[in-house]
Amino acid sequence: MAVASVSKITAASPKGFEDAVRDGVARAGKTLRGITGVHLLDQKAHVENGTITEYRVTLEVTFLLDS
Repeated sequence: MAVASVSKITAASPKGFEDAVRDGVARAGKTLRGITGVHLLDQKAHVENGTITEYRVTLEVTFLLDS
């Protein structure tokens, strides 16, 4: 029987939302083993002087627990 856990993380990128998601999953993969999915919860952007300078995402990362 497999048992999974979910961890909430926040990631950011100056390039775009998709890069922020990819960077977040890649970074989570350095600590969490057995990642099986990701759920995008929220997207935000930081604006300075009328220009977006950083794209931010909040993710739930699902991973299998070791047996």
